[in-house]
Amino acid sequence: MKKKTLVIGASLNPSRYSNIAINRIKNSGHEVKAFGLREGEVNGVKIDTELKAYKELDTITLYLNPKRQEPYYEYIVGLNPKRVIFNPGTENPYFYAILKDNNIEVEVACTLVMLATNQY
Repeated sequence: MKKKTLVIGASLNPSRYSNIAINRIKNSGHEVKAFGLREGEVNGVKIDTELKAYKELDTITLYLNPKRQEPYYEYIVGLNPKRVIFNPGTENPYFYAILKDNNIEVEVACTLVMLATNQY
């Protein structure tokens, strides 16, 4: 099943994990949206610098440390994704509780590993 995914913390730098994730998610056949601090494009995926009201998101995968996540709590909950993946370095028990209270699944995992092992 194809999962519409939003990468938050997207980077134009090809050595950053968020950049690698955009490529791998897209190459796995999923629809990818991206939000980051700098406009640009990764593998045909435009990085938005404004918060958009994306519809029907299955997954949000985070590449922001817990402190940088705080301004986005309300936004992420408002998008009502089915799940949020907390990649290594993004672990945030406080935000897990907020998401769970809003019936959003929390996964503390690596998006790249999930894709590589067909667990995405």
